[in-house]
Amino acid sequence: MTTVPDSDTEPPTVRPATRSDLLAVHRIESASFPQPWPFSAFESYVGEPGFLVAVDERDDDPELLGYVVADTVPNHGTPLGHVKDLAVEEAYRGQGIGRRLLRRAIDVLEDAGTGSVKLEVRVTNTAARSLYRSFGFEHRRTIPNYYGNGEDALVMIRALDDG
Repeated sequence: MTTVPDSDTEPPTVRPATRSDLLAVHRIESASFPQPWPFSAFESYVGEPGFLVAVDERDDDPELLGYVVADTVPNHGTPLGHVKDLAVEEAYRGQGIGRRLLRRAIDVLEDAGTGSVKLEVRVTNTAARSLYRSFGFEHRRTIPNYYGNGEDALVMIRALDDG
């Protein structure tokens, strides 16, 4: 079992996603969310700096443990970062993998010159909300019926430092 990583040099490795990761990413997505993204959505992000995966490469058969998809959108001259999707294989949740992925995604967005980062999270996803709050994300507004099942989304935003 993977343990909580103490630093970026310990397993799991966080690296850019490749085409060969897509089946495992989609499998985790489908197991994690009631309305999963289609496979083609992940295909469109391959090669983007904010599509990252966490992989335990200590064995001969590396295991993909989680992923994050983040990008930027124009916003009055300063790009806005957007964390679009983040999930960890159920057996590895609560071990710091989501935290490592989110930290690296924020670093990528900061390197891209974003002034702030936003995300949407299900009202009922208390574990994710706690993770995001620990990174300084604040609830800014609620979008009623955001998800396909009618569940509301919280829009959370974090300002980034200037350096």
